[in-house]
Parts: sequence; structure tokens; C-alpha cells
Amino acid sequence: MSTFDTIREMIVDQFQLDPALVTPDATLEALKIDSLSAVEFMFLLEEKYNVDASDEHGDLRTVQDVVDEIDRLLAKQQGAQVTTAAKKAAS
Repeated sequence: MSTFDTIREMIVDQFQLDPALVTPDATLEALKIDSLSAVEFMFLLEEKYNVDASDEHGDLRTVQDVVDEIDRLLAKQQGAQVTTAAKKAAS
């Protein structure tokens, strides 16, 4: 399942939305997801993906922005794991 598909499913469940409304270009505002709800949702995504979204993540306006942010955090985490593994192998 892609990051978008997983996040879309989570948005639909969390906010009881019609799946057809949750498209990549749908704004959180149009989906009636206020800023506090968006922050709470990011905490759920942190748990789901085991990432730390506490660093600056910019302005998340659309569903695709959320997907891109999670993909960025996953790539960052993956890079950190590769770096750590390389350091251990070099020792």
C-alpha cells in the first residue's frame, strides 16, 4: 500500500470522510480538518510510521503535502539508519 493510500485510509477513518473527497490535491481546510486536528493527526502518523515529525515540517495544506512530509521523514530515517550501519561496519 502506498503512503498516500495509507494516509487516505487513516484520514477517512479519523475524520469520517467520504473516500472520494480525500484526493492528493484536497486541502485540509476543504476537508474541514483544522490546524489542531492536523497536528493531532500528525501524531498518529508518527506512531504509524515510527518517525519524528517534531522538526520543522512547513505548511501542510493538502493531503499530498502530508504524504510528501511523511515520505521525507521516512527517507531521512532510512538515511540515518544507513549511515549508522555504515559506521558500525567501518569500526
